[in-house]
Amino acid sequence: MNTATAEKTFNTQAESISQKLKVKDTYRAVNTQVDSISLELKVKDMYRDVALNPEGDYHFEMGRIMAERLGYIPEELDQIPASSIASFAGVGCYFNLADIKQGESVIDLGSGSGLDAFNAAIHVGGSGKVVGVDMTDEQLEKSRRLQKETNFNNIDFVKSYIQETPYEDGSFDVVISNGVVNLATDKTKVFKEAARLLKPGGRLALSDIVSEVPLPENITCDSTLWAACIGGALEENNYLNAIMAAGLIVEVVVDNPEYHFISEGAAWATENYGVKSISVLAKKPDGAFSMLYPQSLTHLNAKLN
Repeated sequence: MNTATAEKTFNTQAESISQKLKVKDTYRAVNTQVDSISLELKVKDMYRDVALNPEGDYHFEMGRIMAERLGYIPEELDQIPASSIASFAGVGCYFNLADIKQGESVIDLGSGSGLDAFNAAIHVGGSGKVVGVDMTDEQLEKSRRLQKETNFNNIDFVKSYIQETPYEDGSFDVVISNGVVNLATDKTKVFKEAARLLKPGGRLALSDIVSEVPLPENITCDSTLWAACIGGALEENNYLNAIMAAGLIVEVVVDNPEYHFISEGAAWATENYGVKSISVLAKKPDGAFSMLYPQSLTHLNAKLN
């Protein structure tokens, strides 16, 4: 992207981000309607079960059939531990957007049983490095065990919250995440952490659940629906604005129509509120482009906190 194009892109998105000032109270309401401690326990309980009992009944699909339908390449899945794929509970496939290259460094926010981290490790090769972070012990135990049982020597799985990781600024070329940011009570903090972790010019590639209209309180206050990737879904424009408020440039947004919730309650939310999966590619400005950012953007983002 040349400087003129980059400036035009920024100006367009700066206009969009300014609209966040009009919806900041909506952000705060969404971020505080559900008790964070109760939600963390509910999420850990659900995803412990996902790790230990992938054949159980959930609001969402899991496993290889779904992964292939979402766009994962079968030949790459063949290289990933089958047990990791069985517990895969992602909501899309963003790897075509991420364009992960040999030798790059990647961090997976909310790595679960490891499918995306393993897949990223295939792409970065032996000269690259992948880190998967997760807060659920059983998911970490499973992914670490599978990593040790295979030849994936370029992955580390680390216990951490996705909004506060133990890595220095600018440590990674790519930040990835799949169906996890919607679980966070403070999504703006997660995106700021992603931006902090990225090198200048680095990419954020993710799939997540959003809604076409704001969700009602009886859904957003339900910790079970949050843990099922429904109750925490932001309205799509607000979600994208939160990414831009972190200082990232949204370049691609695509719907994932092949992703489906399977429980009756989740299907009802999809039908009535447009709950759906999207994939997003956003980039951190490099050193040259960062000079184009007006001082007012810093002021604007400060007002949104």
